[in-house]
Formats: sequence, C-alpha cells, structure tokens
Amino acid sequence: MCGRYVMARAVGDLLAAFDAELENEIVIPPSWNVAPTTDVPILLERLVDGSVARQLHIARWGLVPSWAKDPGIGPRMINARSESVLEKPSFRKAVRSRRCAVPADGYYEWKTEGRSKQPYYVHPRDGSPIVFAGLYEWWQDPAKAEGDPERWLLSTSILTTDAPPDGYAGGTLAELTALHDRVPIPMDQSTLAAWLDPRDDDAAALVDLVRAGAHDVAETWTIDAVGTAVGNVKNNAPELLIPVAGLF
Repeated sequence: MCGRYVMARAVGDLLAAFDAELENEIVIPPSWNVAPTTDVPILLERLVDGSVARQLHIARWGLVPSWAKDPGIGPRMINARSESVLEKPSFRKAVRSRRCAVPADGYYEWKTEGRSKQPYYVHPRDGSPIVFAGLYEWWQDPAKAEGDPERWLLSTSILTTDAPPDGYAGGTLAELTALHDRVPIPMDQSTLAAWLDPRDDDAAALVDLVRAGAHDVAETWTIDAVGTAVGNVKNNAPELLIPVAGLF
C-alpha cells in the first residue's frame, strides 16, 4: 500500500499550490483511479544556475533502479518502506539525492470484510491536496538509440510508514490503524521543503523527519467507504468517490 490513488488536479493548480514551475510542457489527464505503471506528476527540486528550482515532472509510478535490466521491476517498487529505504539497493541511492513529492487528492485502501473486500477512500477533510514523500530514478533503455527522447525513463516510488499503534480512542488515526498497518507518508509544507532540498544530503535525518510528521498530517484526513467499481482499473470517473455504506 498504497496501490491506487486519485490525482485529478490540473497542471496549473499544482503549480500554484506548490509554487513550482515547468521545465517542459506536460499533460496530466485527471485520474480517479491511478494504478501502478501510470504516468503521474511529481515535484522535485534541482540546482539551476546556482539557485534551487522546484519543478513539476511526469514519472511512471513504480521505481525502476538505474541498474535494472528492464523496467519490468517497476510494479514491485510502487512503495518504499521508510524503515529500510536507506539500506535497500533499489532505493538507497535515490534517497540521498533523488527525493521527490507525489501529489494526490487521496488514496484507496481495501479492508477484508467477510468474504469480500470493501474499498475506502482516504483524503483530506478540507479538500486540499496531499503530497507524499517519494523517490525518483532515471533508467536508460539500452535498446534505444542515443538522442531518442524515449531512451530515458523517469520513475517514482511512494514512501510508507507504520500505521499509528493501537490504542487511539477514536478519530482518523484509529480508523487508519483499523484499515491497514501501513500508510503512505504525507508531508506538510515545511517538511516538503526540507525533503526536496537538493543541497541536503543527510538522508537519514530527512527520513526521520518525514516519518515523525506523518501521523500529524494524517490526523487531518477523513475516510469514506466507496463502491467496489474502483477495483477495476478500467473504471475511472469522479463517481468512484461517491460514499456508500458507513465506515467502522
């Protein structure tokens, strides 16, 4: 987890919300059912002429390490466990120098209830966007020629952390714990700025920072039970977010 999410905001809205710019023009179709290997927007920062520039790019969801023989590994790399990201060969280089943020409107999680799985939509109460802590990588396709614009694949992964421990007396954190034992790591604006800063190479401290603030941000979320149509990736419309039966 997370394995599906919603990203339906326009490029201009994302640029304004996160004070970002474009290096190249991009098109981001709205999606209410983002699945692994889909192209998604990411925020990253680069040093341009000595100054930090925050940019919006498009990346494939499912990180492909630079050393991979082919991009088929990507679907297994949609999430990165924050507890081990500093040691895992697939992520340890990216966490030091290729950190990004993945904007979302919310995400889906499934809970087994009897013989079926009930999907839930997790999202901010106030309708503001979420930014998940993420990593990105560039993979070079050896089968494509020099100069081919499709030779380089930009891909991304979302960091996750443990759900709040049992014992919460109600509230969103208690519901998240009942829903799943992992949550994607959200960031507030100050944590986002620190996480993206390309001048900071203290990866361990940055991972601790995003983990420490995750549950505080998640407390501002709400959870709605939604219809089972979201389970089919071919279904992609705003109607997927319509609440159904009560939660918990």
